[in-house]
Amino acid sequence: MGADGPLARTLAALPLVDHHCHGVVTAGLDRAGFESLLTEGAAWPGVSPFDTPVGVAVRRHCAPLLDLPRHAPAEEYVDRRAGLGAAEVNRRLLSAAGTEVFCVDTGFGPDGLTTAGQLAEAAGAGAVAYEVVRLEGVAEAVATAGVEPDEYAGVFESAAWAAVRRPGVVAVKSVAAYRTGFDLDPARPTDAEVTGAAGRWLARGGGRLADPVLMRHLLWTAVGLGLPLQLHTGFGDNDIRLHRSDPTHLTDWLHLTSGTVPVMLLHCWPYQRQAAYLAAVFEQVYLDVGLALHHVGPGRARAVLAEATEITPFRKLLYSSDAYGVAEFHLLGALAFRRGLAALLQERVDSDELSLPDALRIARWAGRDNARRVYRFTDDT
Repeated sequence: MGADGPLARTLAALPLVDHHCHGVVTAGLDRAGFESLLTEGAAWPGVSPFDTPVGVAVRRHCAPLLDLPRHAPAEEYVDRRAGLGAAEVNRRLLSAAGTEVFCVDTGFGPDGLTTAGQLAEAAGAGAVAYEVVRLEGVAEAVATAGVEPDEYAGVFESAAWAAVRRPGVVAVKSVAAYRTGFDLDPARPTDAEVTGAAGRWLARGGGRLADPVLMRHLLWTAVGLGLPLQLHTGFGDNDIRLHRSDPTHLTDWLHLTSGTVPVMLLHCWPYQRQAAYLAAVFEQVYLDVGLALHHVGPGRARAVLAEATEITPFRKLLYSSDAYGVAEFHLLGALAFRRGLAALLQERVDSDELSLPDALRIARWAGRDNARRVYRFTDDT
């Protein structure tokens, strides 16, 4: 059966819940601008991001949706994209992704990205979007507004509560992996420690939050907010120190926070096996392999998903694209997830390690139902 079997058909038709993503640009892009968004690194002289697995996947899978032949040359792709205009490109690619729910991290990116609502509108077909609040942005806004060191903890907590009470907010997020790494003291910092760290940070003019004590305070504040907590782990741009983003550094903190809020490990590559271990031994831990899937391309997504699901409980795997900037990533993330998971589950069915009804249920769980269970979406959220 394979690509034409019930698993492939089910996943191809399944309306996905993308539990972590970003907006896309609303202005036209020249080649340099488009290439800058194709990579987590940089567009170096003489090295085009089109000459990467994700660049090849764009030309293979996105080009036909823009009325181009498969594998259209890069220059033709960019020219056609510009000719159609950003709104039409976004409409075509987002609608083809087949995502019905977007959970949008609105805390990163310049002006000119779609809002959560605009992203869902471009996707069409009744798609809806919710917001994920990035807590480092809340803390940095508190510092910018002005606060005394001994008042910082309370003001930040109040600001965080105000942020999550806005309509449409379903989760919070931290980018501690970028700022400090996860190899932090897991204990909740004392009031005196927070005041001292805030004093040092504010004396430097605030700005980018990267103090280990204040990051610990942020993570513990997040637990108290009661919403799912998303944590970037693993793969990211060159601002990250990859070895410090291994989620197993969180083990002691997860012990201390057991029974509190769901902890959503985002992306994870190349630590998908470590994330799977944590999901297998901690009730509150969930994972996805977003971002990596469109960078490895549909052809290798199965391998990444296979490692992520070796020991992960089936109710703990979610879908995310982590698409940012260009709608191509929303399309490629969904395509890679659908095809990769279908191939993986089909192999297990063919070897009689999994029944077809079980495989179909797992497919629906991972693509949609697990996220709905954790985030508890409601029409009036």
